[in-house]
Amino acid sequence: MNQLLEAFWYILPAYFANSSPVVLGGGTPIDFGKKWRDGRRILGDGKTWRGFFGGLIVGTIIGIVQYFLLPEYYGSLGIAIELAFLLSLGTLVGDLIGSFIKRRLNMPRGYPAVGLDQWGFLIAALCFAYPVKTIPTGEVLFLLVITPLIHWGANIFAYKMGWKKVPW
Repeated sequence: MNQLLEAFWYILPAYFANSSPVVLGGGTPIDFGKKWRDGRRILGDGKTWRGFFGGLIVGTIIGIVQYFLLPEYYGSLGIAIELAFLLSLGTLVGDLIGSFIKRRLNMPRGYPAVGLDQWGFLIAALCFAYPVKTIPTGEVLFLLVITPLIHWGANIFAYKMGWKKVPW
């Protein structure tokens, strides 16, 4: 498989896990409306349990589908599930960390934080998945370049579909 396609294939569960809470989210906020010691919300209303678990499930399902499409890439269904789960979990935890940082910087919900929004989830996903399967440095660099473009494109699409209130 071409290295650039392999990088994209590898990270697909993370991309789906990152984007699906926009559609599946809502309901009870993860921070239950509580504030941090600085008086600001810990995460905000945009991070919900339904979105978190929805993203985790969608990302993991993507990994299972990938296994059945290209089993030789993973070696076993168990590895595919574990990798997809860890990529998805890392993505969502990275996004939560980003929201926590944005609240500390007094950035309102939905406000763009260039770099943090695009690379935070990616770097966390790669770190979580590292013990199971990793990709070469060149592929990581490719993902660091292409992820902001995909992220911005996905946000514009979600905005035009009415899933997001702002196009960033």
